[in-house]
Amino acid sequence: MVTISLLGLLLGLAAPAFSTWTRNAQVRSVSDALQSGLRFAQSEAVRRNRQVVFFRTSSKLCDDSIVSNATGIYWAMRTVPLVAGDAVETLQCGALTEATGNVSITGPRLLCFNSAGRLTANANPGVGNQPCAVPTGGVGTYVVSNTGADRSLNVTVALGGQVRMCLVGGAGPDGC
Repeated sequence: MVTISLLGLLLGLAAPAFSTWTRNAQVRSVSDALQSGLRFAQSEAVRRNRQVVFFRTSSKLCDDSIVSNATGIYWAMRTVPLVAGDAVETLQCGALTEATGNVSITGPRLLCFNSAGRLTANANPGVGNQPCAVPTGGVGTYVVSNTGADRSLNVTVALGGQVRMCLVGGAGPDGC
């Protein structure tokens, strides 16, 4: 009985720390998915020598009919039409927060990469009626957080094309 009560006490003390760890892991998972999608969009723009748009969407489908959504829990990337009426090609899609609880993402609705892999503006990237704009200050920042987590992560895309993940308020090379 003493062993069981000590085990129960230790588990009771460890539960809050495990809960925080789980939420932090969810933030990291979503940030990794976001960063990977952005880097893939950037590399496809360079590889195809063509503009590519990365956007958040609420559609699970991965076809040419999906449009951007500011609060979407999925991401997609597609080629940008070269001229009006040009066909677009959806290149890749993925999930951000589908199975990760209360993770929230704030940031640009969509970002366009030019053939050099840099952020660029485009009035009609072909994902609804939203334009690609170069973010204020030249850096597109996605903030990924979770209720109950003790850290938030930023995924940033600089004007020159650098995609980086950093710890909000952190010190050293991992901080931002």
